[in-house]
Amino acid sequence: MRRPSLAVWKFASCDGCQLSLLDCEDELLAVADAVHIASFPEATRAVSPGPYDVSLVEGSITTPHDAARIQEVRRQSRVLVTIGACATAGGIQALRNFADVEAFTRAVYARPDYIQTLKTSTPIAAHVKVDYELRGCPVNKHQLLEVLTALLAGRRPAIPSHSVCVECKLSGNVCVTVARGEPCLGPVTQAGCGALCPRFHRGCYGCFGPSDAPNPPAMSAVWRAHGATLADLRRAWRSFNAAAPAFAAEVERLEDEHG
Repeated sequence: MRRPSLAVWKFASCDGCQLSLLDCEDELLAVADAVHIASFPEATRAVSPGPYDVSLVEGSITTPHDAARIQEVRRQSRVLVTIGACATAGGIQALRNFADVEAFTRAVYARPDYIQTLKTSTPIAAHVKVDYELRGCPVNKHQLLEVLTALLAGRRPAIPSHSVCVECKLSGNVCVTVARGEPCLGPVTQAGCGALCPRFHRGCYGCFGPSDAPNPPAMSAVWRAHGATLADLRRAWRSFNAAAPAFAAEVERLEDEHG
């Protein structure tokens, strides 16, 4: 019986989400038995030609070459899954979307005319049809395994869409905002990290992007009540998921409000 083929692709990213898959260790061996890993440069030099049953795509689109390459990946993939904040929301590199990229290249490179880059960092879904998105910076390895096993079984992945606050309550964490006045993005951030930062008495940084039906204006109001400035709020919303529509729209609203 033919095993489903799996390909893993990298675009502009730090490789952290691919490493999350490798970090599965024993579970990865079971995955390897169930699928044919046709292409995974982080793990093996062996490459089998497509088409592929499932493609996992890490990273955002930041160059003309990658904008063309993702089209070919889509053509070769029956199911395309984006993994991580870069692939689903442009990543930390989407901060370029709000700055002068040409000025950056002139400051960093001796020959900026050699650099071929786009003025924006955009998620994969801005370029091709995506069948499923898995959030996180990096992704949760258990959620990644759930996505793979669900696709192999022909069912929809069971990934929570509630906020980090639910994870805090399930873990018995004391709310850092209520108890300590610590600014926290937990109420508007999708679960998946196990409330890692609040567990260690720090506010959530929003690594997993917007939860279902977030309310960023209300979150900004809470932060302001605890002394946050416009600069503080801009930094909070423009981080790992700077290009996520809900977060980007809140920065625009705040800047319009302040003229």
